[in-house]
Amino acid sequence: MSNNDFSRGAIENNPAWAQLLGLCPLLAVSNSIANALGLALASGFVLLGANTSISLLRKLIPDVAHLPCFVLIIATFTTVAVMVLEAYAFDLFTRIALFIQIIVTNCMILGRAEAFASRQPVGRAIVDALGTATGFAIALLALGAVREVLGNGTLFSEMDLLVGSIGADWQLTIFTSAPLPLALYPPGAFLLAGLLFAGVKALTAKQNGPKAEKGAGEGAEKETEQESNKETAAANGAMRNTNP
Repeated sequence: MSNNDFSRGAIENNPAWAQLLGLCPLLAVSNSIANALGLALASGFVLLGANTSISLLRKLIPDVAHLPCFVLIIATFTTVAVMVLEAYAFDLFTRIALFIQIIVTNCMILGRAEAFASRQPVGRAIVDALGTATGFAIALLALGAVREVLGNGTLFSEMDLLVGSIGADWQLTIFTSAPLPLALYPPGAFLLAGLLFAGVKALTAKQNGPKAEKGAGEGAEKETEQESNKETAAANGAMRNTNP
């Protein structure tokens, strides 16, 4: 069951390309691997801490107080992430500060808290958080790598902002001049994200093959789709409740 929870969160129900959650920070921050990795680590930390805490406290939190308690728990871990980045990676933090601070309202994290962590034991909640965080990190890093290569012609540039002086020599020059500067801007982010997501969908469909449309394969796909729809609905409901 644990392996299924991890792979479901990372691949089948990936928050980015399957559920289209957390797209605002995904598109805004992924103009380089350094920025993308910073956001991925912060989001993963908050998701893991929130899922673990909510699962442990699920029997103590009354149903009528689910949302405020979940937001308070998520905000606590978000504050810790902000303070750590301010202390150890301030220059990077100034670039992505806004999107670190609004992790507390990220549909991906609220959705997992409501749809999974609040209903499952702590072990499964942790595995689900790790899978979801891994899936979000994969989407962030893939988009960040493509945008950095096309927009700057480099890879792993300014990694010293995140890992210190050891990362200063990590930069790889792929192109002497940027082949597509548009990639660093919002329109380029939308276009490249759409192409990447479409590529993932096509690859997944190809791997499933024609047999996946029949018999047990069809039932499994429907079950996965229904679960994904429920999780997305839970996230959307949570976000609607946070708006006055």
